[in-house]
Order: sequence, then C-alpha cells, then structure tokens
Amino acid sequence: MTEHSTTAERRDEGGQFAVNRDALDRGRLRHPDSVKWTKYPADVIPLWVADMDFPVAPAILAALHDRLTFGIGYAHIAGDPALSAALHEHLVITGLSDVPAAGLEFLTGVVAGLYAAVNGLTSVGDKVITMVPIYRPFHKAITDLGREVVGVPLVDSGERFEIDWEAMEAAAAGAKLLMLCHPHNPTGRIWDGDELTRLRDLVLRHDLVVIVDELHADLNLGMARFESFAADPRVRGCTLTVTGPCKAYNTAGLGIGVMIGHDLELLDRVKRAAAGLLGHPSALSIAMWRAALAGAGPWLQDTLTYLRGNHQYLAGFVRDRLPLAGLHPVEGTYLAWLDLRRHRQAGAMVDFLLDHAKVAVHGGEVFAPDHQQQLYSGFVRINFATSREILEEALERIAVALAADSGWGSVG
Repeated sequence: MTEHSTTAERRDEGGQFAVNRDALDRGRLRHPDSVKWTKYPADVIPLWVADMDFPVAPAILAALHDRLTFGIGYAHIAGDPALSAALHEHLVITGLSDVPAAGLEFLTGVVAGLYAAVNGLTSVGDKVITMVPIYRPFHKAITDLGREVVGVPLVDSGERFEIDWEAMEAAAAGAKLLMLCHPHNPTGRIWDGDELTRLRDLVLRHDLVVIVDELHADLNLGMARFESFAADPRVRGCTLTVTGPCKAYNTAGLGIGVMIGHDLELLDRVKRAAAGLLGHPSALSIAMWRAALAGAGPWLQDTLTYLRGNHQYLAGFVRDRLPLAGLHPVEGTYLAWLDLRRHRQAGAMVDFLLDHAKVAVHGGEVFAPDHQQQLYSGFVRINFATSREILEEALERIAVALAADSGWGSVG
C-alpha cells in the first residue's frame, strides 16, 4: 500500500489498486472537507446529499497524482482537445452522434449550465416547464431568474412514476422552455422509448426549446435502456444537453461539466447570455474526466454491480420491514424516492428521522417550488451509495424509529 491508500483499497492480482466497497472507514469518510459527513453530528448516518461514499477510481487518483507533478498553469480552458475527443466518442453510446467539433461548451458544473440555459433561452416572465418532484436547482433556476415555473406533477401508476401527458400538453401552451431530467432525480426513472417519443413530439408541436440534464446517464442499474433525448435528429436543433462525470465517478469536488449542442446557434445564444460569468474547469478536473473516460470503466461497472445489490437490499427491506411505505424500482441514479406519507410524522419526517433515527435524508419538499411543496411532504430521498453495512444500519434505525412512534395510517 502507498501512503495514499485506505482500508477500502487493495491490490488485485496484477498489482493494481482495486476498491473494496464493503470496507469503508467512517472516520475517513468524516474528513473535514466532506459536507455530507460533517453537516450533522458524529452519531448521524448521512444518506442525504448525492455523493457516493466509495473511494475514487484508482485510475483517476493515479492521473491526479501524475498531473500534480507538472505545472498547474492555465489548461486548455476553451476545450481540452484530448477530453473533447474522448467525449465525442463516449456520447455516441447514448445516441449523441454527429456532435459538431464546436458543440461542446465546458462548464464548472451542470447547475451552472441549467441557470445559463434559462437565462439565455427565455426572458423574464416566460413560462418554463419542468416535472415535479425535481432536483432543486431546476425550479430554483427558473424562479431565481424571474421566470414562471410550471411544475407538472408526475403520476404514480402503482408501479412507477409516469408523465401526466394531459397536464404536459396544457403546460406547453405558451411556454418557451422545457427543463428535463433524464435519468430523473429524485424518482430514478429512465424515460423509456415511448415516453421519449411523446416528449419529442410535444416539444416539436409546441415549438419548445429543451435543456436536458443527463448527469446520471452512466448510472444505469440495468432495468431500462438509456437513450439521450437528443438522440433523435428531429429535436437536435432545439435541444441542449448538460452532463458531467461527478455522479458516475464520485468527483463532485472537482467541478466540471459540459453543455452539448448540435445547433451551434442555439448553443451560442446561451454562451452570449452568460459571457464571462461561467468561469472554466480547473486543470485537475480536466485531468480527472480524461482519466475517467480512459481508465475508470471497470471501476464504474463494479460500482454499478454493488449499487444494484444495495438497491435490491433496500427494496427487500422496505417490503418486509416498512410495508406501509412506498418505493418503486430505481432504474438510474443511486437515489431512492421513499414514500412515508402514511406515517403520522410525515409532515416533519426529515426532523423526525434526524432526531429519532439519527439518519439524515433529503425531504420531499425541497424537490418542488414553494407552491407545490406540500405535494411531497412525507417523501424522503435516500442515497444508497454506501457500504452495505452502513445502509443496513441506517435502514434499521429508520424502521425502529417509525415503529416506535406507532404512527402508521392512511395517506393524507
């Protein structure tokens, strides 16, 4: 082991570092720079913010160590040629073929791209559609910039969350922009082929522009096929895609993302509106993403296998120990959308679990704009990207706390 190794790393037969996801040291996880592990007291298990607890891929760590042996002056901030070439090749996997050479605009992160798109593609007062519940920066980007958020609630079919097509049709009338999350955070849906076709048809029928966040695209748990929204040439002229490596490769502290556009004029509208405001990725973030695409594929596949096991355990635990809770299969992401509305503590569930279970989760209310927050009171988002031991302990704490309150009843 080198001085950089941890108890969660081991040498494989070829002498390379491999990752043992079952051997996570909570003391090392709770390092001073970790907002996930230091926001709450030491007796709290954090399942809230979307960081994985697993060590970063050895290929990425090696590349970062190597990069630090050279100067850290200005990198290729207008677009690193090696990274651009690797991305063009990688994007073809999900259907984003024929992206022009100038169709990649590198960002400091996906959230910056969401704000830039709202700013560049709409005007103050315009209606912007999204589907709720939704990752908070979606509705915040709309309202912070003085646009009108039109949040269309997803429908629970009993088996999964689905799009309310009638409501989407009504919302599209007079709207300018659709903000799409695919895979969807927080429900974990991967929109299937029929849904994507209907969405594309709706966009074209109403002359909408689209900003789609595909940040979790590489975190497919294998239950559904992922296809980029702009894989269909019909919508390439009205769609911008934002993505990045931070979720798949657990590198959120190294901010980088990219905005992808087949239509360079559409991409330029956003670039002009955000000129000088977006900054640029760091030399280390560029090195990280290059290494992820070049050498961290096996690490990602092992991580997905582990996440599938954690998801299976979580689903079984909810079925057996929390039968009045609701949980649908997670198709993409490592985030589960747990329905605890039948419990009498539903309206204060985040604080209840923090105080009585010593588990930190995200509450459903933050995934909707102010006027729709009550719809998601009693839902919680759980991050299951941790060791099985930590996940088991957290879920046991939750089950004990909920049972001790004797507060199960009917929804509402």
